[in-house]
Amino acid sequence: MKIGIFDSGIGGLSVLHEAYHLLPKQEFIFYADTENVPYGTKTPEQIVGYATKIADFLIEKGAGAIVVACNTATSVAIKELRKNYNIPILGMEPAVKPAVEGTEGKRIMVIATPVTIRQDKLKDLLHRVDEDHRVDLLAMPKLVEFAEREEFESEAVREYITQQFGAFDKEKYCALVLGCTHFNYFKPLYREYFGQETLLIDGNRGTVRHLADVLSLDMAQDIDMSFDKDNEMSWMKNTEYYFSGKEITGGETLEHLKRLHLRLEKVRNF
Repeated sequence: MKIGIFDSGIGGLSVLHEAYHLLPKQEFIFYADTENVPYGTKTPEQIVGYATKIADFLIEKGAGAIVVACNTATSVAIKELRKNYNIPILGMEPAVKPAVEGTEGKRIMVIATPVTIRQDKLKDLLHRVDEDHRVDLLAMPKLVEFAEREEFESEAVREYITQQFGAFDKEKYCALVLGCTHFNYFKPLYREYFGQETLLIDGNRGTVRHLADVLSLDMAQDIDMSFDKDNEMSWMKNTEYYFSGKEITGGETLEHLKRLHLRLEKVRNF
């Protein structure tokens, strides 16, 4: 069975990359909706339309399960997708629960897209797990645009991060929750800003573990990957990549994907 994974853009590659580590024997179809990125500034109606079109595409290509590797699309469209399709459909949500349960005392910051922050799904999650009201929310939509340009550590990115976080006292925070899969690419800069003591928490590993449970898949013991420049990255051969419906089979865009996977490996355990 093939597993479909989709996102508004390249953020969902971070979920696929985690799946390569933990589910190396599975076959995947990855879809980046590069024509409509970013979702974080779109209307709910638009997002539901995009997600439905992509789900149809993935199922037509043989997907027997779908991971919505986009917090924004999950918050807006997951109920509609589950109502309309008779296959397992998993979503993403900011990893607030493990952040709250794994820390005490200090505050927790959740960064996400404006749509994710506005939706009831996140509000309901906070109501359930944030009993001490330690969580603050911050929209950082421009990080999606930086990621799509492969602009991960430029001065412009540093200035944006410093400006956005500057309204808060960083000494009060014990954890930063990454509520958008695009945000994983910038872990070195979060670490640079907050220091070594602040936890960086994303939902990728938990999502892949949940996928394995739902599909009764055996997980690997976090396999080692070789990423030298001459490596063919053979693990990518188990995946069909599509950018807005166009399959990626070689050339410049394939090199783009390899660079992104190299980046994700570098920042995975930051």
